[in-house]
Amino acid sequence: MPTIHYILKDGTTREVDAKVGASVMETAIRGNVRGIEAECGGCCSCATCHVYVDDAFLELLPPPDDMESALLDAVASERRPGSRLSCQLSVSAALDGLTVRVPDTQV
Repeated sequence: MPTIHYILKDGTTREVDAKVGASVMETAIRGNVRGIEAECGGCCSCATCHVYVDDAFLELLPPPDDMESALLDAVASERRPGSRLSCQLSVSAALDGLTVRVPDTQV
């Protein structure tokens, strides 16, 4: 089972075991990770599951599609090169150890 590392606003890290095929957002909600709001429930319409993906994992992810990219342009915290919507990141065995940072604010 892959493990996702969530770096919280206070700098602490939460490690959550993820199911292959689940999203990084679903894994955060199941693991009670604070700071991942996910107001739309994962349908890519609100951008409140914004995370900063660690540079070491960016090449393992497909690029954001047009809808995700448009939502990332309007996130509450600064958009960075590693900005992604965690609802659009599907967990695979290759992502074991994925590290994402929760932004300071989602709304």
